[in-house]
Amino acid sequence: MFAVLKTGGKQYRVQSGDMLRVEKLAAEAGDKVQFNEILMLGGDSPVVGAPP
Repeated sequence: MFAVLKTGGKQYRVQSGDMLRVEKLAAEAGDKVQFNEILMLGGDSPVVGAPP
């Protein structure tokens, strides 16, 4: 399963265990962060959302 998320004006395809380097995020390396704009969940039955 994977997800497509949007942060800092860019979109990223991520899956469990990925390490992501993003710009414009007030967090230190190794911090856990929560992303609110999830554009798609992929897998056996993909789910596409409508971003605000």
